[in-house]
Order: sequence, then structure tokens, then C-alpha cells
Amino acid sequence: MPYEWSSEPPHANPDWQLSLWPYRSLLRKDFVLFIGGTAAIISLPLFVVIGTAVLWGLLPFFAMMLGGLWYALHVSYKRGEVLEELTVTDDTAHLTRHNPDGERQDWKANRYWVSVHLHPKGGPVENYITLRGGDREVEIGSFLDSAERLALYGDLKRSLKGP
Repeated sequence: MPYEWSSEPPHANPDWQLSLWPYRSLLRKDFVLFIGGTAAIISLPLFVVIGTAVLWGLLPFFAMMLGGLWYALHVSYKRGEVLEELTVTDDTAHLTRHNPDGERQDWKANRYWVSVHLHPKGGPVENYITLRGGDREVEIGSFLDSAERLALYGDLKRSLKGP
């Protein structure tokens, strides 16, 4: 799962931290292999027209396709550089979200008043999870898939009850 507890199980210790991040199916090291493999496969038909004027007509489109693919994957990686950290101590709960643009969002509330809410159909995504405490309600783990959010909801529910 793309989240990690600082201690297992989290409800055994009153102080714990939860880190969440988006799932990555294509790792950075595999990015080079993917682009290289795609270039090799797409260039196979170009071998037929080597030495002709047709090659120079097809080459710009090949370069644009490969450049577009590289750019799209790069943008996807930049948008996915999100990290959420929920730190809970005896008396406070503090959620920090590090956005891809470097902006940082913080939320802090008294642990006693923090509650976890699941919105199966009412949020922007299915099984939307929010934390409510103090005067604000904030989302957590919106980049996780539906099943992961359900598992996270159960874990948070148990962990925030206290020792």
C-alpha cells in the first residue's frame, strides 16, 4: 500500500505518524527503459525507408511522438509528487501536505476532537476520507484508489480511538 505507519500496530502506541503518497507503477529507473524500448519498437518501420526521402518525412513525426510521450510522463511524475504526513501525539493531530509545486498545507487539531469520516458517494472520489477537528474538515489520501481508502479509513478509525 502507498502508505506507511511509523509503528505497528499504530493503536498500540499513543504517538504515531502516517505517511501517504501516490502509487507509482512506472518507477523512475524504468522510465529510461520504457522510452528506449518504445523508440526501438517505433523505429522498426523506419528501417524499411532508410536512404529514401520518405525517412525525412516520417522522422519529424517520430520525434514529436517520442517527445510527446516523454513530456506526458514527466508531467505525470511532477503532479504525483505529493506527500501527506499525519502526526498524532497525546494531545494533537497534525496533517501536513507537501504539494508538487512546493506549497505546504498544514492542519492541526486537538486529538480528542478529531474524527474520521467516510463519504462513500458524496465526495469528489469514491470512498472519500476526511478528518474533522477544530473548525476545519480536511481530506486525506484522495490520491489513493477506492480499496486503499477503505483500508485506510478502518486503520484511521482504530488508531484515533486512542490506546
